[in-house]
Amino acid sequence: MGTHQCGSPGLGVPCVGSHPFAFWNLCCLSHLRLVVLGIWFPNAALPFLGNFLFAYSTAKYSIWSFLPRYLYLQFSKAANAFFLFITILQQIPDVSPTGKYTTLLPLMIILTISGIKEIVEDYVSLLLVKCSQTIVPFHCSYYWEISFFDRYSFNVICFIFLSEPEATCYVATSNLDGETNLKIRQALLETAEVQTEQLSSLSGKIECEGPNRHFNTFIGTLYLNGKSPVAVGPDQVLLRGTQLKNTRWILGIVVYTGSETKFMQNSIKLPLKRSTVEKVTNVQILVLFLLLLAMSLVSCVGAILWKEGHGGDIWYIGTKDYSSHSLGFDILVFIILYHNLIPISLLVTLEIVKYIQALFINWDEDMHYEGNNVYAMARTSNLNEELGQVKYLFSDKTGTLTCNIMTLKKCTIAGIIYGTSSLFFLSASPSAITESGGFNDPTLLQNFENGHPTRDYIKEFLTLLCVCHTVVPERDGGNTTYQASSPDEAALVKGMKKLGFVFTTRTPSSVTINAMGENFTFEILNILEFSSNRKRMSVIVRTPTGKLRLYCKGADTVIYERLSDDSLFVKETLSHLEYFAKEGLRTLCIAYTDLTEKQYQQWLMRIFCQNLPNLSRLKIFFILTNNKKYLFEKNATQQAVNQNCQDLGILLGEENDLALIIDGETLKYAFHPEVKRSFVNLALSCRAVLCCRLSPLQKAEIVDVVKKHVGAITLAIGDGANDVGMIQMAHVGVGISGNEGMQATNNSDFAIAQFSYLEKLLLVHGAWNYFRVTKCILYCFYKNVVFYVIELWFAFVNGFSGQIIFERWCIGLYNVIFTSLPPLTLGIFEQCCSEKSLLRCPQLYRISQAGKIFNTKVFWFQCINALVHSFILFWLPMKMLEHGNGFIVSYIQQRYVVVTVCLKAGLETLSWNKFNHLAIWGSIIIWLVFFAIYSFLWPTIPVAPEMTGQVSVVLVCPHFWLGFFIVPIIPLCFTLSGGYAFSQLEQGVITQEELVRSYDATKIKTSKSL
Repeated sequence: MGTHQCGSPGLGVPCVGSHPFAFWNLCCLSHLRLVVLGIWFPNAALPFLGNFLFAYSTAKYSIWSFLPRYLYLQFSKAANAFFLFITILQQIPDVSPTGKYTTLLPLMIILTISGIKEIVEDYVSLLLVKCSQTIVPFHCSYYWEISFFDRYSFNVICFIFLSEPEATCYVATSNLDGETNLKIRQALLETAEVQTEQLSSLSGKIECEGPNRHFNTFIGTLYLNGKSPVAVGPDQVLLRGTQLKNTRWILGIVVYTGSETKFMQNSIKLPLKRSTVEKVTNVQILVLFLLLLAMSLVSCVGAILWKEGHGGDIWYIGTKDYSSHSLGFDILVFIILYHNLIPISLLVTLEIVKYIQALFINWDEDMHYEGNNVYAMARTSNLNEELGQVKYLFSDKTGTLTCNIMTLKKCTIAGIIYGTSSLFFLSASPSAITESGGFNDPTLLQNFENGHPTRDYIKEFLTLLCVCHTVVPERDGGNTTYQASSPDEAALVKGMKKLGFVFTTRTPSSVTINAMGENFTFEILNILEFSSNRKRMSVIVRTPTGKLRLYCKGADTVIYERLSDDSLFVKETLSHLEYFAKEGLRTLCIAYTDLTEKQYQQWLMRIFCQNLPNLSRLKIFFILTNNKKYLFEKNATQQAVNQNCQDLGILLGEENDLALIIDGETLKYAFHPEVKRSFVNLALSCRAVLCCRLSPLQKAEIVDVVKKHVGAITLAIGDGANDVGMIQMAHVGVGISGNEGMQATNNSDFAIAQFSYLEKLLLVHGAWNYFRVTKCILYCFYKNVVFYVIELWFAFVNGFSGQIIFERWCIGLYNVIFTSLPPLTLGIFEQCCSEKSLLRCPQLYRISQAGKIFNTKVFWFQCINALVHSFILFWLPMKMLEHGNGFIVSYIQQRYVVVTVCLKAGLETLSWNKFNHLAIWGSIIIWLVFFAIYSFLWPTIPVAPEMTGQVSVVLVCPHFWLGFFIVPIIPLCFTLSGGYAFSQLEQGVITQEELVRSYDATKIKTSKSL
């Protein structure tokens, strides 16, 4: 069986063993997986994990999980839980002084708006996932025809037979390990002759390891009836998430299914992320709730003392039977009276603010990649402010940084440099990264055609690059495409094609090239594959003239140390390599030598003798020494980590100009409980940590370790399915729409098209969003404390009776209408600095990164400031009008509060525009117009009879107009003394010195983000 798209990101296969004609079954006995061929067992006989599992979804919600998951998310916010509690209390008869529905109605509106936003965001994400999905037909003519859908789980398949010569194929594993180079897979030679019509007679079993998360290992044995056991390794396994190349079909046996596949074993549960600002706000809301309880207790004690002191003289309060009022009942009354200390409007305001902030990210033309017309996208608006506090960045280093695009730019042949085109990564826009920007120097071909003294060297250079590779050509009509094991090899072969040396045909034993219109066939004797240890790739060929020749290409260090003493152009080539490296080009050296038959035979014998003893005891060696090998490598890792920690001395734990390099195999031992703590301390002492060849789960584990040990905000960015784990684990996950599919973007919080766009996303949008959200939160708490603490001051003059000073609907509309616009403009349009300044001086990012604008100290300073303002706004008008109408006093006080909090928003504003003016002055005008209209509603509309005629009394009162211009100014003067006279930023926590020292005028001013 086979397909060209194997489980990317997930495919479906009928449940093996559930069909009466299926002839292999899976069972897992302890840690041993047994796959039986040719015998059908009922599912009840052996436990089997079916294929049809919706095991992986990038959606945040489903139809069934939306309501419980959404309600859990909303009521995990302390404010929502608190207002639900107040709503329940208000339904108790004769308890609520503000009515039954003044909290329920706003809470329902907030939950509805938030729910609609969550549905829209999740639905848009789901649409993007569906757009990236493809349905690939999967044929098995003898048994059944299957269609693979991305939403189902695919399987791990063990090859039996392939359509290609030598039963080999290429597999792309970028979704698993992020590497774009193709890997060679080969079916078992013992089963290479099996055909489709022979499947019904195939019988035996496979014993292999149980489900695990290790991509690079597979240990199993195939037992076919009547034949000797055959070892099965990773070269015979096709994993879920890989892409099959260069083969029309395969026959295979399913080994793992559903959540037992290695891909799913490396996945993590999709977390519900909440921003740090939200968590801090939740804590402060809990503290405010305790303060509210304290206020309620104080009011209850005050009520008792008042009643005991005045006795029967308080008949006007309406309390006939004092003994019937319990302390608990009074506490509930005061909790409801003071509950608006916690702003219910904050949540819906933040939802609107964050949604619009997300739209600003989506509309940013500077993050628009014109190459494929992709804009940046905020896939969730809940984490906007987290972008402004990122301290640790985790990046996939392969496609994320290089775009996986390689082109031949320059070369040096016999001491002469060819190639004059500019480097692609210095182009003005990313869209310039195309093949058209490759090698372009006619001098090379002119020297070759005109008989230049270096003509023979040029020919050997072009021939070597046309022959020494593992590229496979695929023809589709008149077009030829190259399937390469790495972008480098594809770039070189394509570059040779433009120069007239075309690689045309590959067979199991030869390659054919067309050199300037003439065909040449080279017999391939041996291929020595590239590896991280060898750092080179070689082929031994027999040339068309019958010579034995070794072609080699690789890193300059390994090539130069193998050159003979009489090699030519050594110094010239080395100087050219340094020149290329300084320009940022990736370099490669090539060399060749002619071999004699005797040398070649001796080399073959030596290789055979080296491998024979290892092959003969491989299985026994692994079983006997596995534990000792683990302990040895763990101890070696521990010693290396401890030694480096000792070398750092007192610098351990501080950031040093050092880099730590570690591979996935070693990291496995570094995460041992005895080593982990020291390793983390060592890693955090380095400016950069480079981790090579990690599994997806290891990437997620690194992010998780840093999150737990540091407590700082982390961001993970990647472009492949192997990056999904770390993207989901980090506080903020950013996906790049690269050449490795859409899995990273579909699982991210923010999606961009190029890595370079991350600069503006963090330095500009991140910093702005942090300032906006925190200012919006602080202002919402400020205006609520100012307005509703007045009820506490009023309790001192009304005998702590629970009476409200303001009309109930004026209280309810205070947040919804009268003061709703200023926090919106602060949260949407406020700017701490201009975009140009933020990009020119990245040091400014440290202000938001350090969280100095919003913390416990700033929060409570704001609350104390609001407490003082409320004290002034109550007692000053009270003393001014203490001999006047009580109703007039209360309504005048409310007008002064509205004016004061609107002007306070003006003091908070650093970046003025027409919307700020409209919000501040418009809110004051709205209140005056509402007051005028509300005074004439009764009795036409049976509401607020106490408001009747108030406008005609208040607006003609000279005391009102005198206080209108004086009273709001007095509390605002205290705000100026809190820091506004000396700082441009919130409450003086950012000084002018810090701001000025962030600038560096010696740096080159750039007009655009790189």
